[in-house]
Amino acid sequence: MSDLITSLKALGTDVTPWDAIAPEQQAPIQAALGSQAPPQALVCPTTQAQLADVMACAYQNRWRVLPCGSGSKLGWGGLAESIDLVVSTRRLNRIIDHAVGDLTVTAEAGLTLAELQQTLAAANQMLPLDPAYPQQATLAGLIATGDAGSLRQRYGGIRDLLIGLSWVRHDGQIAKAGGRVVKNVAGYDLMKLMTGSYGTLGILFQVTFRTYPVQEASQTVVFSGSATAVNQLSQTLRLSALTPVALDVLSPALMAALGQQDFGLAARFQSITAGVEEQVQRLLALGQAQNLVGQVLTGEADARFWQQSGAQVFAEQTENPVVIVKVGVLPEAAVSLLEQLQGEAGSLGRIHASSGVGQIRLEGEAAVPERVLKLRSHCEAAAGYLTVLTAPMALKQAVDVWGYPGNALDLMRGLKQQFDPERLLSPGRFVGGI
Repeated sequence: MSDLITSLKALGTDVTPWDAIAPEQQAPIQAALGSQAPPQALVCPTTQAQLADVMACAYQNRWRVLPCGSGSKLGWGGLAESIDLVVSTRRLNRIIDHAVGDLTVTAEAGLTLAELQQTLAAANQMLPLDPAYPQQATLAGLIATGDAGSLRQRYGGIRDLLIGLSWVRHDGQIAKAGGRVVKNVAGYDLMKLMTGSYGTLGILFQVTFRTYPVQEASQTVVFSGSATAVNQLSQTLRLSALTPVALDVLSPALMAALGQQDFGLAARFQSITAGVEEQVQRLLALGQAQNLVGQVLTGEADARFWQQSGAQVFAEQTENPVVIVKVGVLPEAAVSLLEQLQGEAGSLGRIHASSGVGQIRLEGEAAVPERVLKLRSHCEAAAGYLTVLTAPMALKQAVDVWGYPGNALDLMRGLKQQFDPERLLSPGRFVGGI
């Protein structure tokens, strides 16, 4: 038995040697490491104190740590370097406090979004996030990757919903930011800093989110047509007084997978019944002005459309190579970017029309470095970016996963030095090898 495993077992926490981990659990971890030697063990603390003890032990021994939740997004981002230990927060999964009247909820970070939504639904509330892999995604994983979804149109991203968090530092000490009230002005706004940091600044163990009431009615309008018509309707809608909770433009291949055709524009409205019906009719009229006929989805069809839209982009790996990238462009360039996918079998995508942020899936012959770099060039020409989420190991080794970091790289390296000077947490996963 190695010194690492012996030391961790002495802390009373659950430790599993690498060779004893089930293959289905090893796979997502290996996806974060590339071809490097595997870590020695997986440790699953069941209390916040155990988590702190584990990280303190890692600090004393200078073990490099890969934090994870369920592992659904461990393959996103850069490849971690020389990891000794994987620390999972999946067993830190309790709801600490649900202040129904204040519309806030505090939970341990290993709780899955699906588990949290089930509890909130009993009080007719929800956390308005619709990320990739919604059944598996943990709260810590959502924050670490900054993964929101189409509902960002109305509710914003993770940074707009997160009002408090607690984490274990690189040295095992506990740190906190924010609180359990929406109007909180205490201290630095570290919630925004931790969001999207890919586990490089600390290990989250407790989070507080703002919640929202479940709306009375929900309907979706789906338009299909030429790129020009869809682009014009998208711009008209964004400048109108209509208030969709989700608004996406979709590539022809994604529309085909959803039983539609041509380019698509999907808008979802949620409010009181009369308000939803009025907005749907006003949008249908805007579509008619562009010679676009809209299909109205209600009930299960409404919910299923958005679930399947994400599921098609983030579908499990097939026998063909798959690359999934996150893109960001100016909103008016969203349809133009999706036009770049035409004629490529297996290439599809969706972009949130107001933010210009979206995801593109490349499969088969399109899943090659040259294609990724060409798309990145197109995004950068539109004042945007392209980040590789998942890809074959060879592609991640051949392409800079993050792309041009702008003028903030020195600042980010300085933050890493302040939060993790020994580079023990997820080394190599973030921009510039941070």
